[in-house]
Amino acid sequence: MEALGIEADWKNKKAKVFSGSQGNPLKCLFDYAQNYRLQLWLASACSILSQIFILSSPAVIGAAVDVMVKQEDSLIARLGVTAPFEQLLILSLLAAIIWGLESGFGYAYAWLWRNLAQRIEHDLRIDSYKHLQQLELEFFEEQSTGGLMSVLSDDINQLERFLDEGINQIIQMSTTVIFVVVTFSIVAPDVAWMAILPMPAIGWISIQFQRGLAPRYAEVREKVGFINGRLANNLAGITTIKSFTAEEYEAERVAEESEAYRQSNRRAIALSAAFIPIIKIVVFAAFIGILIFGGMDVIEGEMAVGTYSVLILLSQRILLPLVLLGNILDTYQRAMASTVRVMALLSQPVMTHPEEIQLPMEKVLGELEFREVTFAYRNSPPVLDNFSLHVPKGGTVGIVGSTGSGKSTLVKLLLRLYEVRSGSITLDGIELQKLQLQDLRGCIGLVSQDIFLFQGTVAENIAYGRFDATEAQIISAAKVAEAHEFIMKMPQGYQTIVGERGQKLSGGQKQRIAIARAVLKDPPILILDEATSAVDNETEAAIQRSLDHITQNRTTIAIAHRLSTIRNADCIYVMERGKIVESGHHEELLARQGIYANLWTVQTGDN
Repeated sequence: MEALGIEADWKNKKAKVFSGSQGNPLKCLFDYAQNYRLQLWLASACSILSQIFILSSPAVIGAAVDVMVKQEDSLIARLGVTAPFEQLLILSLLAAIIWGLESGFGYAYAWLWRNLAQRIEHDLRIDSYKHLQQLELEFFEEQSTGGLMSVLSDDINQLERFLDEGINQIIQMSTTVIFVVVTFSIVAPDVAWMAILPMPAIGWISIQFQRGLAPRYAEVREKVGFINGRLANNLAGITTIKSFTAEEYEAERVAEESEAYRQSNRRAIALSAAFIPIIKIVVFAAFIGILIFGGMDVIEGEMAVGTYSVLILLSQRILLPLVLLGNILDTYQRAMASTVRVMALLSQPVMTHPEEIQLPMEKVLGELEFREVTFAYRNSPPVLDNFSLHVPKGGTVGIVGSTGSGKSTLVKLLLRLYEVRSGSITLDGIELQKLQLQDLRGCIGLVSQDIFLFQGTVAENIAYGRFDATEAQIISAAKVAEAHEFIMKMPQGYQTIVGERGQKLSGGQKQRIAIARAVLKDPPILILDEATSAVDNETEAAIQRSLDHITQNRTTIAIAHRLSTIRNADCIYVMERGKIVESGHHEELLARQGIYANLWTVQTGDN
């Protein structure tokens, strides 16, 4: 047994192990997008070309000014076209070509970036969800549902917004800066330093703001998880909230989480909002220098009026991108905070095993054995202590015990929701850790006290796990579970929507649908975990009749609170503090006058 991180195999849709404190989130994001490298390059090229043509338009205006001032002596006239009207026609045609190309590349980069963002968002969400399903149950017990939902939904959406707009803005801003600097250096080297000088200052300011914003936006993403967790928890427990008239109390708690989120955003905004004014001051200082010193060069005859017009227009062109740098930086930091959270989820280790033996359901005999198993949850004392139990193939055993004695832990270990740390569990003589998980869980049917029904129809919930089941098979399974009669009384019968978590059904109805689900699966091993503890006597009798039928010719482990449901078991085991303290048939245990007999007396009132 070995805990392994997800390997860096992006072509096979595996996420690279990422550490938020050591890794570069932007590099991780681009590494993840390697499958779309061609589209990424095409989108970048279209962004650059579109911006170059946008920046080329001032040259047309400068040339037009040159025509107006010099007419037959203009730059265009040197190409052989002397008439001012013809020169203006040529410039108009050139302007049409430039603006046409700018529009075409503008459409192309918008289409490419948006589709790329959608594809990466889709892949990230699916990969994250698939990876999440492979994690140990212990991970989910330590995380909030709302927090995980925040990562799968809100954080990935934040990345989509960055890929949709942010990267394009960064590329176009960089193109603008390079284009303007090169142009100034060629046509006006005397004043080029005025355009270049602010760049290092702007770069230094941007780095400092980035360092300050990173932890603030990390806190914002954390607060989003907290508030989503609170909302998810409250919506799931709305019946309890209403029954205890705790609406105002819960509203206050949501308000507290929302206020914490607002305050974390406020701290981030306080810093990010200061960025734009500072950049404006730096850029404006450069603009004034070009305006004054460039104008003096024109007056002294060292620079053409048209060239001066181009430089003024270009200096204004660079003003807007640098002012927008604050918004870009804000979007970038939000996206990187989300990237850290998504990649941290993808880097959660998955338990893997070097040996996996196939065991098709039809070959399973159903003999189970626990051998000196000791197990403890993280940071907790052992729940099972040197525990041993043999369940013969086709036999039915009952397990009883007080709360915390380790009964439900047996189920989790059998299904390998948790892995055995010490000792071993075997199925037909094969250690569970060596069996393929799909084969192991495929041969076990679980009917739990905590029934989970999915939003959908009755038929869909019965056929869950057997998605190819026919209508006749579904109805047959429902009849065995004594659920057919009440299902047919529903408005749409088997097509009735059960509601989220089956909220439209009673506890007994949900229990019988769960039994029907297990019947349809037809597993060689059946586990009944407190299957009748939360139903009335009439429903219990109906469930018991169905259980008596489906437990025949299959290995059955019945964990029971109501002892009447296991009195006919081949052997009953009494657990206390992770150990078996009594075992035997119902009559044998009553005759011993021990723990089991006391429990029976309490439940039945017999003396």
